[in-house]
Amino acid sequence: MSEQTAKKKPTLYAYQVREAGNGKNYWTRIGAVWPTQNGGFTVQLDAVPLDGRIVCQPPKVEEDSQ
Repeated sequence: MSEQTAKKKPTLYAYQVREAGNGKNYWTRIGAVWPTQNGGFTVQLDAVPLDGRIVCQPPKVEEDSQ
């Protein structure tokens, strides 16, 4: 991660989303996403899921204040 990225709060968080089979989904935060200057994104994953999908969402108000 670049020094500039380390100072900024993430624009999005990456979550692993797994279906439980009972109509519920389990969301686990696994990383963070920052925009780059050329319109792309830098993704830092703390875990790589073996199943489910990765969804990127903006931080919730309570996450944004941390």
